[in-house]
Amino acid sequence: MAQLATTDLNKIRIDHIGSLVRPANLKDVFARHDRGQLSREELAKAQDDAIRDVVQKQEAHGFPVVTDGEFRRHSFQESFSECVTGFDVPKNVSLYYEKRDLNETPLERAEQNFEEAGPAIITRRGAVERLKLVRNLPLEEFRYAQSVAKAPAKVTLLGPDRIAQRFKWEISRNVYNGLDDFVDHVVQIERQMIAELVEAGCKYIQIDAPGYTAYVDKVSLERMRSRGEDPKRNLERSIQADNALIKDFPGVTFGIHICRGNARTIDPTTGKLVPQWHREGSYDAIAEQLFTSLKHQRLLLEYDSDRAGGFEPLRFVPKDKIAVLGLVSTKSSDMETVEDLKRRIDLASKYLPLAQLALSPQCGFGGIDSKVLSEKEMWKKLDTIVETAKEVWD
Repeated sequence: MAQLATTDLNKIRIDHIGSLVRPANLKDVFARHDRGQLSREELAKAQDDAIRDVVQKQEAHGFPVVTDGEFRRHSFQESFSECVTGFDVPKNVSLYYEKRDLNETPLERAEQNFEEAGPAIITRRGAVERLKLVRNLPLEEFRYAQSVAKAPAKVTLLGPDRIAQRFKWEISRNVYNGLDDFVDHVVQIERQMIAELVEAGCKYIQIDAPGYTAYVDKVSLERMRSRGEDPKRNLERSIQADNALIKDFPGVTFGIHICRGNARTIDPTTGKLVPQWHREGSYDAIAEQLFTSLKHQRLLLEYDSDRAGGFEPLRFVPKDKIAVLGLVSTKSSDMETVEDLKRRIDLASKYLPLAQLALSPQCGFGGIDSKVLSEKEMWKKLDTIVETAKEVWD
C-alpha cells in the first residue's frame, strides 16, 4: 500500500481545491463592505478571524495542507483580476455578484452572459492598456494563512488558459498584438507573482485551469471558432504557457486543477443543493496531449459525474505525477460513502497504480454568490475523504 503520511507535498493523498464554505457572518460583512457600509479595515478584520478559524479546523480534520478558504475573494478568479490594472471594467464591480442573472434550473447546463459589463475574467473584457501588476493577492493570502497555520499553506492562482479565454482580444488589438502577445505577458506577470510566493516560503501552488475542458465541449469550441480562433492552437498555447509559468522553481509543488465548471443551485422541490455545469465531455480527446505535456506534479481532476467519463484516460498520466481524483461533489447535498469512494478508487487503479492516486473534492466549495452546502455538510464530506484515504493508503 502507498503511504498516507508523508512530508513530500508532491505525494500527499488528500487535498481540496481551495475555496471553502464562507461563514454567514463573513458573507454579510462582504456585502456591507461592497455597498460602502463598512471600511476596508473592518472587512480585513472579519477575514482574518474567519481564516484563522478555518485553518485550525482543516488541521483538526486531518488535512496535511491548508488554504485560507479563499475568504479574501469574491471568486477564485480574483487571484489574477484583483492584481492587475489594464482591463476595461466598470468602476464598482463588486456589486455585480449580487445582481448577475444566472440560470437557476437544476441539473442543466448553466449559461452566463459573458458580454455583460462585469469584472474581468468573470466576464469577457478587453484591455485599455497593457496589464500592470499592482498587487499580489495570493502572496497576501499566503502570508496570513501560514502565520496562523502549523501545516503548510497552499495558494491558488488562475492559469493563463482561463485568462485568455475571458480576454476580448478582438477589440484590444491596439493594446496587444493578438493572443500570443497577451498570453506571453500574462505568463511574465504571473511568474513574478509566483517568484514572490516562493521567496516568502510557499511550497505548494495550485494553478486553476478550468478552461481545459472547453476543448472537449462542443458549445465552447463553437464559440472559439466564431471569434476566429483555432482551438488546436489555443490548447497548444495554453499548455506551453502553463509550463512556462512554473519553470525553474525547484522545491515547489505545483498542482493544476481541471474541471467542468462549479455551477450549482437549489432544487425547489427538495430544498437540496444540486449540480449544474458549464461544459460537457470526457478527458479522452485531450488526455494524452494534456497529461503527458503538463509539467505539474499533481493533476487535480474532476471525476464526480458521468460527464467526466471513465478512468481510462488516466493511463496517460506519466509515472512521476499524481492524479488527484475529484470524486466528492461540492455541488450536491448527497453524501458520498467511504465504501463507494474505495470502489471508485479501485476502478481507477486499473489504469494508474494506487501509488499515483490521491483523493479530493471535484472543485472548490463555491464563491461569494454561489449556492453552497452548509458548513456541517462540507466538513462531513471532507471527513469522508480523510477516512477513505486512511483506509486506502495507510
